[in-house]
Amino acid sequence: MTAITTSAGPMPVEAPGEHTMRSTRRVFSALGWGFTGFSLILLSALMLWILVVVFMRGFGALSISLLTTITQGNGGGLLNAIEGTIVLSVGAMILAIPLGVSAGIYVCEYRHTRYAAAIRFLADVLVGVPSIVMGYFGYVMMIEWLGWGFSVAAGSIILAIICLPYICRTTELALDQVPGALREAGYALGASERKVVLSICLPAALPGVLTGIMLALAVSIGETAPLLYTAGWSNYLWDGRLTHSPIGYLTYAVYTFINEPFESANALAYAAAFLVTLFVLLINVLSRFVLDRHHR
Repeated sequence: MTAITTSAGPMPVEAPGEHTMRSTRRVFSALGWGFTGFSLILLSALMLWILVVVFMRGFGALSISLLTTITQGNGGGLLNAIEGTIVLSVGAMILAIPLGVSAGIYVCEYRHTRYAAAIRFLADVLVGVPSIVMGYFGYVMMIEWLGWGFSVAAGSIILAIICLPYICRTTELALDQVPGALREAGYALGASERKVVLSICLPAALPGVLTGIMLALAVSIGETAPLLYTAGWSNYLWDGRLTHSPIGYLTYAVYTFINEPFESANALAYAAAFLVTLFVLLINVLSRFVLDRHHR
């Protein structure tokens, strides 16, 4: 078989089996895109269904009195739970942000040291530890051994431990994206290593760091199991003590009141689920907005 010659030169002859290989690739490519599209539609439908159910039932249970009164048995309001969620999450962020950002900076800037490898490994392990195991650890260490009792301090510390790896890893990834030319320019101007990291690299990576902090905040708001063992529950507002003072939180209301055979208790559970979902959704949307604006 000879090649066909034209004015532009000889036309390439297709190798045996090449047409079959191209057809196979097209089939697998179509199957891959089809499966991806189906997965996207399925996940979107499930997410939309969850949001619709939670918002319809939760929004219908909301009222001014529910947001301004404390829980009373199987009824009342959620003011104590809202306040407790804010107190626990803020306390966790106060503890987790300095440690997490510092660890992320160290792991990024000194990535080839054995300590950086150890911190990275521990962060990956902490992400995979079930939250109920963290709660059991907090109960044994702080409730029983230290004798703090159910308290804000115990709940905030456990939430901070859970949030630490998220802040550490996102800080590391954000600093990795800072162009090396910025570091070189800082060193060329005579800046010290500390000055380059804190005054040049960290401000440039700030949107990514803030995104990680907001995602960790969303995680802390949605946790239940570790707080059952550390924060307990209280129908009253927080009295300002860090130890020997249990506190309410929204996820406990969802976990407990949804199983009660009382309509008022179920209404509290629906409203608490609505508030938790709303808070987490707003935090995630805000984090995506900050990150997208930084990329643009």
